[in-house]
Amino acid sequence: MLIEAETRLQEATLVRAAQGGDRVAFGTLYERYGHLVHGIILAHVHYHDAEDVMQDVFVKALEQLHNLREPAAFCAWLISIARRAAADHQRMRKSILNPGRLLAGRTPAAALESFAILEAIKRLPESYRETLILRLVEGMTGPEIAARTGLTADSVRVNLCRGMKLLRACLGEQAKV
Repeated sequence: MLIEAETRLQEATLVRAAQGGDRVAFGTLYERYGHLVHGIILAHVHYHDAEDVMQDVFVKALEQLHNLREPAAFCAWLISIARRAAADHQRMRKSILNPGRLLAGRTPAAALESFAILEAIKRLPESYRETLILRLVEGMTGPEIAARTGLTADSVRVNLCRGMKLLRACLGEQAKV
C-alpha cells in the first residue's frame, strides 16, 4: 500500500512537471506507460499500425496534458486516449507496414505464427484481449497489469486464465483447418 501511494505521488509529480513544459518528465511518463499503451492499441488494431497509433496517442497526450486537472488520473486518462485512438484508427483503416518487436529475430515461419496468434487474440472478448496482449506481447506481469489498468489482481488473473483457455481453443480449431 505504501509503495503504491509513493508511486502515485511520483507519477503526479512527473505529470505536473510535464504540464509545466518539462520534456524529460514527459519522456519518463512515456517510458513508464509505452508498453501499456502499445498493448492496449495492439488489442484493437493491426500489428503493423500499432507503433504509429501509439505515437499519435503520446502526441495527443502531450498536446492535451494541460487539460488534465488531476495528475493522479494520468494513467486512466492515457488509457482512454489510447482506446479512442485505436477506435478512430479502425474506422479509418489505413495500414503502414512497420514490423517491430513481434518480428525481431524471427524466421518468416515464426513471424507468420506470431501474427496468427495475434489475430486469434483479437477474436477474443475485449476484456481478455488487452490483458493477454499486455502479458504475452508486452511482457507485463499480472501485478503490473493490475496496477496500470486499474483492474484488481484477481480480475487480471481470471482474465489471463480464461483468455488463455479461449486462445488455446481458438488456436486448436485453426490447427484442424
